[in-house]
Amino acid sequence: MSINTVNSNKTTFRRNALLVAATFAVGITQVQAETLEAVHERGELKCGVNAGLAGFSHPDEKGVWQGLDVDLCRGVAAAIFNDPSKVQYIPLNAKERLTALQSGEIDVLSRNTTWTSSRDTELGVNFTGINYYDGQGFLVKKTLGVASAKELDGAAICIQSGTTTELNVADYFRKNNIEYTAVVFDTPDQTVQGLEAGRCDVLTSDLSQLYALRTKMSDPAGAVALPEVISKEPLGPSVRQGDDQWFNIVKWTHFAMLNAEEMGITKANIDNMKGSTSPDMRRFLGEDGNFGKGMGLTADWAYRIIKQVGNYGEVFEKNVGQDSPLKIERGLNALWTDGGLQYAPPVR
Repeated sequence: MSINTVNSNKTTFRRNALLVAATFAVGITQVQAETLEAVHERGELKCGVNAGLAGFSHPDEKGVWQGLDVDLCRGVAAAIFNDPSKVQYIPLNAKERLTALQSGEIDVLSRNTTWTSSRDTELGVNFTGINYYDGQGFLVKKTLGVASAKELDGAAICIQSGTTTELNVADYFRKNNIEYTAVVFDTPDQTVQGLEAGRCDVLTSDLSQLYALRTKMSDPAGAVALPEVISKEPLGPSVRQGDDQWFNIVKWTHFAMLNAEEMGITKANIDNMKGSTSPDMRRFLGEDGNFGKGMGLTADWAYRIIKQVGNYGEVFEKNVGQDSPLKIERGLNALWTDGGLQYAPPVR
């Protein structure tokens, strides 16, 4: 083979490699832009939520959706449309939620869903972060006279199907050599009704859900959460795999709320922060650089979120914290600067 032939083959190989790379890049770009383009064309975001979990996602007396998970979707809509109301909320039970996301029925699932390895690697979804650190616990009537989960030998336990709670309970009771009977229901409301009706002795779920379900009991003060927390339940929104741009939009909506709280930026004072000499503040507000460009958003994407929805602390306190009926302490959901786990990368 001549040197000229070798060189010609090398040139052809390089051209083919470049063509393949270019074709692959175009394909990736098309995939990445798919969800954002669909949302723009539709004129609203489709957000999958819990059908009714106080503090996280529930319609108020006027039919307006409220809650910590709802506000995440409102933040995404604010970043895209500069209008947090452009969201269609689709209530889903535990069995339906991931299928609805996989099938494209919804654009984002923002519904108390635990981030686990199997869900993250086998179901075609990506979790975009943790907006609530939780753990599984037990709710019992005070009249049962039980002070610890280890006293529940032989108990009937109300459990919602299609959740991580079933396996957690089985693991915990087997580990502690305790017998129990599972009474399984499809919805959270059915589990609390089962407890009140005496079909079970104890109700198990994420502690956040137990706080919410207790408010629906005829005598909320007559029920108490036992001290044991038997699992890690990192709850957060998720999107379909294969669309990195959309993944980044939802992820950085949460990060923007966290960064705003850490920087002391609120709905009320954000306009006063404009013109600041702080480099971090100017980048966050879109006054220096355009950190929305890589997500297909405007330079003021983070400003839109905080101005119209609020920072993470505001959203937390309003929905589940001290300004809500649930009165949940920040605990693990405090910022890292306050001893919690909530931490966001910087806008830079």
